[in-house]
Amino acid sequence: MAQVLPADCRVEEEWSTALLDCFEDSATCCYGFWCGPCLSCTVSGRMKECYCLPLCDYCNPAILASCCVGVPICIPPAAFGLRVALRNRYKIKGSLLNDICVSWCCAPCSWCQMHRELKLRNMKPNVINIQNVVNMQPAPVMHQAVPMGMGPMGPMPMGPI
Repeated sequence: MAQVLPADCRVEEEWSTALLDCFEDSATCCYGFWCGPCLSCTVSGRMKECYCLPLCDYCNPAILASCCVGVPICIPPAAFGLRVALRNRYKIKGSLLNDICVSWCCAPCSWCQMHRELKLRNMKPNVINIQNVVNMQPAPVMHQAVPMGMGPMGPMPMGPI
């Protein structure tokens, strides 16, 4: 007897890399460290959202104040929202509480993890189709040189007739 699963039943996967796996992709880590806003805008664009969406996190006065204090005052909305969206799109295990904690405590690490996830998920194998192409040119046509005064029917008269 076949078992029928409900339509909303889904197989959940783990994140491809852990939150602090910076050395899995050092290029992403450097990108996030030296230009965090650029990395977050790249993640937003790859998720087909507005590229400028993460700038709300960097321009929020409460978040800017938390940088001075050292303790986050509020949850960065773009980091949290895009993390939840990415987790739902790829059916990654987790919870909203976990997303809140990660976005609140370590938003830069969250952006790096999301960037690594998108890079790994969007890698498509390169299919190379090699065909043997033979460029055939027609054989050169050899024309017989016709001596002067010779026509196709024999010798041609040379003077007035």
